[in-house]
Amino acid sequence: MGKTLAEIKQALDVKIGQQLTLKANGGRRKTIERFGVLAETYPSVFIVELDQDEHSFERVSYSYADVLTETVEITFTDEVSKMA
Repeated sequence: MGKTLAEIKQALDVKIGQQLTLKANGGRRKTIERFGVLAETYPSVFIVELDQDEHSFERVSYSYADVLTETVEITFTDEVSKMA
């Protein structure tokens, strides 16, 4: 991703509607892995609509600072298929 909050937001703006895998730090050495679609980006946060088959709630939001500090890691499925 980018090195600044603005670069991270710009990188996510062009990926709206794409499927992703999101790994978040759950605290106490827990890592939460979620699958969904990047739904919207706002000035301070981005929204991910989760896969309803695997998750009990519909949407989660994270700040760009979470990505910058690597609390949240985002991998888009098209990036994974290009690597394979």
